[in-house]
Amino acid sequence: MAYGKSLTILADPTRRAVFEHLQRGPAAAGDLARHFPVSRPAISQHLNALLDAGLVEVERRGTKRIYSIRLAGLEELRSWIEGFWETALARYKEALERHEHNDQ
Repeated sequence: MAYGKSLTILADPTRRAVFEHLQRGPAAAGDLARHFPVSRPAISQHLNALLDAGLVEVERRGTKRIYSIRLAGLEELRSWIEGFWETALARYKEALERHEHNDQ
C-alpha cells in the first residue's frame, strides 16, 4: 500500500507544490527554495519526505544534490487511481448492456 504513503506525503500543500515544480525538470534544493516562501532547510525537509516516499530521486553533481521526479514511484498511485476508472467503466458498460437488453 505504498500509494497510501504517497497520498499522505502529497497531502501537504507545500510538499505537493515542490513536487509539482519538479515536473519542470530536475532542481537543487536551493533553486527550489527561491520559488517558495519557506526556508531552504524547510524545502530540504520536504524533499527528504518525498525521497523517503520514493516519489523523487537525488543525484550528486559536484557539491549539489539534484532532485527529480521518480516516475516508478508514482506507478502504484497511478495503478490505484486507474482501478477506480476500470471499475467505473465496467459498471457503465453493465448499465448500458442492461439498458440495451431492456429495450429489446
